[in-house]
Amino acid sequence: MPYVPPEQLMKDRSDYAHKGIARGKSVVAVECVDGILFVAENPSVTLHKISEVYDRIAFAGVGKYSEFEDLRIAGVRHADLRGYSYGREDVKARDLANAYSQTLSTIFTQQMKPYEVELLVAEIGEEPEGNAMYHILFDGSVTDEDHFVAMGGKAEDLGNALKGAWEAGWDLPTAVGSSVKALSTVESRQIEATQIEAGILDRTAKGRRKFHRLDAAEVANILSNG
Repeated sequence: MPYVPPEQLMKDRSDYAHKGIARGKSVVAVECVDGILFVAENPSVTLHKISEVYDRIAFAGVGKYSEFEDLRIAGVRHADLRGYSYGREDVKARDLANAYSQTLSTIFTQQMKPYEVELLVAEIGEEPEGNAMYHILFDGSVTDEDHFVAMGGKAEDLGNALKGAWEAGWDLPTAVGSSVKALSTVESRQIEATQIEAGILDRTAKGRRKFHRLDAAEVANILSNG
């Protein structure tokens, strides 16, 4: 094998991962008055990019579906084991994000092909100040985000669109409408309700589990009244 400088090897892997992620559809997450909303362009009704992980924790992924789905399943098992071993209140998004970070960092540095994924792990608190959103990149880098997160090939443009629009205290319809508008703007086309996947971590929901998936009819109703 010809010698490749380590810095060139890391750059090549990074470029490869970026290209794979850019081919996928974007995901945004925004804080609203009742919790944290996730919105993605996703024409599939069976392959979810947004999912529940634990009672107050949700997961979103962009990039190669098989890879972030494997990570989601591993995260569910990690959370279940921790909750069973200690207590349900001990399962935190921070710990799950750290576990994902270590896994992705190892894959990026030690395997020939990096994972072509970006992940978001979010947790709602009893009050908005207790919300947590962790953005994990393909190389294991973790960022603690505030108010909103954009992921995917057009994350920078999406982030700028949300930065100019986001306001504290958004209700659910405003959050859904603004998120879909941001996605449509960066894609330069109108994204229909049937192409939208959405879910919310709703702190007002009764019971232990706080994740609720919005179906196409709910999204369409919100957008038509917006």
